[in-house]
Amino acid sequence: MLRNKDILELKRRFKKEACTFTKLCGCYVDANKNKVVKLDETFLNLDDEEFYKYLEIAKKTLSGTIGNNLLELHFTKEEEESGSKQQYLLGLRESGLRNPELLEHLYDMIIEHYDYVGNYLILVFHDAYDIITKTNDDLKIDESEEVFQYILCAVCPVNLSKPGLGYREDEHRIGVRIQDWVVGVPDVGFLFPSFIERSSDIHSLTYYVRDAKDSHPDFVEAALGCDARRTATEEQNTFSGIVKTALAPIIEKSDEMLLDIQESLNDLAEEHDAEMEDLVLVEQEALTLTTDIIKDVLTKKEIPDAAVTMIQSQFTEEFSDRPPAVRNLVDEKALEKNQKAKKEIKLLEEVATLKQELKETKQENQEITQQIETLVNMETPVNSDGNEQWSEIFLRMKPDKAQQVKSQVIDGQRYLMIPVDETEHINLNGAAAEL
Repeated sequence: MLRNKDILELKRRFKKEACTFTKLCGCYVDANKNKVVKLDETFLNLDDEEFYKYLEIAKKTLSGTIGNNLLELHFTKEEEESGSKQQYLLGLRESGLRNPELLEHLYDMIIEHYDYVGNYLILVFHDAYDIITKTNDDLKIDESEEVFQYILCAVCPVNLSKPGLGYREDEHRIGVRIQDWVVGVPDVGFLFPSFIERSSDIHSLTYYVRDAKDSHPDFVEAALGCDARRTATEEQNTFSGIVKTALAPIIEKSDEMLLDIQESLNDLAEEHDAEMEDLVLVEQEALTLTTDIIKDVLTKKEIPDAAVTMIQSQFTEEFSDRPPAVRNLVDEKALEKNQKAKKEIKLLEEVATLKQELKETKQENQEITQQIETLVNMETPVNSDGNEQWSEIFLRMKPDKAQQVKSQVIDGQRYLMIPVDETEHINLNGAAAEL
C-alpha cells in the first residue's frame, strides 16, 4: 500500500545536496502533436537555474494527497506478459534512459493517448537510490540491502506568458513585453516502479494527476497499461450524483438531504477509526461503503424505499469493481460550512427565545407594579355623609402575599390565617402592630 512516508523519503532527496538523478530526457510537443525538440542531459551537469526548475517539477510529480492526486495503479494481467507495457517500462528503466528507441516509444505512447489541446513538455528522470537500512525505531544504519532504480515521468503544459508592459533593455524604454512559452506544473505523471514500504514494486506504478476531478482513465489504460481507478474526488462526485438524481424528484431540498447523509457517513467513519485505534495494526483499514450501509443510513433519514433501491442499484453498477472508502465520499469543507450554518441558526433561535422571555418577564413585572400601585393608592371609601365607610375587616397587602391568606374554622369560629415572616411589618389601622 502506498504510504506518505515512502513518498516523502523520495522527495527529501530532490534537493541539490542529495539529488542523484543520472539522466534527464524529454520531448517538446506542439498543439499538432509534432515533436519540436528533444532533451538529453546529464542532470548533475545542468546550470543551477535549470537544475532547480527541473527539481521543482520532479517534486510536484510526487505531491498532493494519496488517493486523490497520487494513485497506486496495478498493471493488468495481460500487461505483465512478455512484450507488455510493464516489460517495456522495465527495459526503459534498465537502460538508464540511454536507449533512444525506447524513449521514442514512450513519447509516442504519450502523444497518442494524452488528450490535451495545446503545447506540452514530456520529461523523464532516471535515478538509482541506495536505500539506507532502518531499524524498527526508524534509526538509520550505514548500509543498504537494495538499490531502488526508477524512472519519473512528468507531462507539463506549455503556455504563452501573459501579455503586459515591461522594460525593453535594447530600446531603453517601457514597452509591450515579449511573450514566451513557459513550462507549467505537471498535469499528469508517473513513478515506475512504485516505492512501497521502502522497496521496489514492479507490479504497480504511482500515478500523479494535478486535477483530482479528472484522472484521465483512458490515458491510464491505453498508455500505461494499468487498471484505471477513480480519485477520491471522482468517487465523491459520482456518489453525490447518484443520490441527487434519486432524491431530486421526491425531495425539494435534495442538496440539504445529501449533506445530512454525508454527515451520517462521516459519523460512521469516525466511529470506525476510533475502533481501529484500539487494534495493533501497522496500517489502519478504512471503512468501505456497502449497499447495507447505504440502506441503513437512508432508512434512518426516512427516504422512500423506491429511492433507496435506486441508489443501491446505481451504486453497485458504478462501484462493483472497487467500493469506495466512506471517507472519500464526505465533502469535509461542505460539512464544516453546513455545521457553521446550523450553529448560526441555533444561536439566532436562542436569541429570539431570550428576547421573547425578556419581553414576557417585562410585561409581567409591569402588571405586578400596576397592581401594587393600585393597592397603595386605593382610597378609603366614603359614605353620603362624608364619613369614612369602613368594612368590618379591610386588608391591604401585596398580591403575592394575598395569595397566601387562607380561611380556617377553629372551634366553630372562622379565622383568616395570614403567614407572617419575622422580617415583615404589620400596620393595623394606621398603627404599627407587633406580633
